[in-house]
Amino acid sequence: SLPQSIYAKDCEGLFLFANRNYCITQNRLLEEIIGKNDYELHPFGLAEKYRMDDIHVIEAGRAIDIEEEHQPIDGKKTLVQVIKTPFYNSEGEIRGTLGIFWDITERKLAEVKLASEKERLSVTLRSIGDGVITTDINGNIEILNRVAEELTGWKQNDAYGKQVADIFNILNEITREPQVSPVLRALQTGRFEDSTNNNILISKDGTERIIMESGAPIKDKNSNTIGVVLVFRDITEKRKFEDSARNIQKLESLGVLAGGIAHDFNNLLGGIFGSIDLAKLKNKDRNLNAYFDGALGAIDRARGLTQQLLTFSRGGTPVMKTESLSPFIQETVQFALSGSNVSCRFNIPDDIFNCYFDKNQIGQVIDNLIINALQSMPMGGIIDISAENIYLNEKDHLYLRQGDYVVIYIKDKGIGIPKDIMPFIFDPFFSTKSKGHGLGLATSYSIINRHGGALDVESVPGEGSLFSVFLPVSSKYAESSPEKNFICHNGCGRILVMDDEDIILSILSDMLSEFGYSVVTMKDGFEVLSFFAGENNLNNDICAMIFDLTVPGGMGGIETAAEMKKLNPLIPVFVSSGYSEDPAMANPRDYGFTDSIRKPFQISELAEMLEKHIGKN
Repeated sequence: SLPQSIYAKDCEGLFLFANRNYCITQNRLLEEIIGKNDYELHPFGLAEKYRMDDIHVIEAGRAIDIEEEHQPIDGKKTLVQVIKTPFYNSEGEIRGTLGIFWDITERKLAEVKLASEKERLSVTLRSIGDGVITTDINGNIEILNRVAEELTGWKQNDAYGKQVADIFNILNEITREPQVSPVLRALQTGRFEDSTNNNILISKDGTERIIMESGAPIKDKNSNTIGVVLVFRDITEKRKFEDSARNIQKLESLGVLAGGIAHDFNNLLGGIFGSIDLAKLKNKDRNLNAYFDGALGAIDRARGLTQQLLTFSRGGTPVMKTESLSPFIQETVQFALSGSNVSCRFNIPDDIFNCYFDKNQIGQVIDNLIINALQSMPMGGIIDISAENIYLNEKDHLYLRQGDYVVIYIKDKGIGIPKDIMPFIFDPFFSTKSKGHGLGLATSYSIINRHGGALDVESVPGEGSLFSVFLPVSSKYAESSPEKNFICHNGCGRILVMDDEDIILSILSDMLSEFGYSVVTMKDGFEVLSFFAGENNLNNDICAMIFDLTVPGGMGGIETAAEMKKLNPLIPVFVSSGYSEDPAMANPRDYGFTDSIRKPFQISELAEMLEKHIGKN
């Protein structure tokens, strides 16, 4: 009655017994089997194999377990599991072979399907972009996918069977204290375990990566935990991007405040600058000129500070030209190192590409980086300055687009930057030095960002720092700057001045009076348009207009200039502002102005602008 097929043969291979299921599989009656041999029942090749198996069992005196293909008389092939063993008489002599076999065709198909599923699972696991580790109930590793191998530094074969804590070594990102892996927590709780904080994964070779990880128990059909799957992701680059974005947001927030402060401060400086300039002009005592020059020099330095503040203001646009970097870098560095105990080594090839940049702003960046290097080398030393042309593909740099760039490297051998300070070095007003206000690196970062470039830093405490300045390459030829030959200016007629600050109206009126003009002053654009509408016949002698860019609560320079162009497009209109980085100041003609002048300005700068545009009229 057994479902397996059972038979017995004597030592000569003649069938002594066959059960009902054997007869069914052979599609024969029992009488057709008993007393026959395999050669009478099966094709020669198959019969020869069966006979050799029987002889082997008899000679070896032990059982064999094999898989073989059966082809009954009906022609349907099946795969069977066969066990053949010798049988004995009461004296212990081998009297023949006993065989039992059963159909394993469906089981083999299931095994093939299972193997295919496992292969598909293996391929899927290796293709996942996250690291995946599976363990047994004891936390011993069973599977590592490709990403897990890369992040941990362990290969699947080497890691198999080891405790997960030996492979997955994590520390708290802030305290650097060892952390319990989610695998062990999931085994203890039987629940999904996610890390509440980002941790640092220490790979086999010591490489550190910031990761996010989670562990989930693997349960059988009875909901018993039989292992854990650990999933983790490298977020090191993402963290750098988030830190950079956060830094930019801080700069933009500060820019709103800085722009307003700088504008008001420049107006105040304008009054002081103009007053001292006029006093110097009218002074008859030459002995006082040194004091006037000293005051003007101090105010000029204050103007430089507001220039740094304005770098943060939203919408600020550098005044850029296509320039050659090679001589410019050397001149700027040598000037910054004047009088210091630090020397410089240059390695700047002659074939460095031209770049499109604001010379004053990039000079300020180089100045700040050199000053930073000087302060890190109090005992003196050498700064290495080099540059090269590079081409960046789409994923070569985290923040830069694909294209050609020039990279300026500034490498010092100073004290370096500690790891805990590195994330804050570009923050405004953050400084570890007793001297300085902390704006230097933050200003540099903002300037380079506005130029479409990047400012990177690498540092090893005790060995020094390397700053890399990336600037996009310009496809244009370098522009030549015309030499300035200032000519004293004399004029006549009326100039209309519009500004909301009384001190600026007063000083500007005095300056223009010195040149021979009469001045009409107004406080916003509505007054200007009303004046022209009411005195249409009297304003023919207006030879120029100077408008403040922004008027709180009133019509500013851009709107007023646009309306004036409709009334009289021939009158030169100049824009003046403390927001020197505003696009209208950088490109005045694009906004309907003849030219621009930055507050605070000296009387000589005003004379130069007027001579250039209305000196012949």
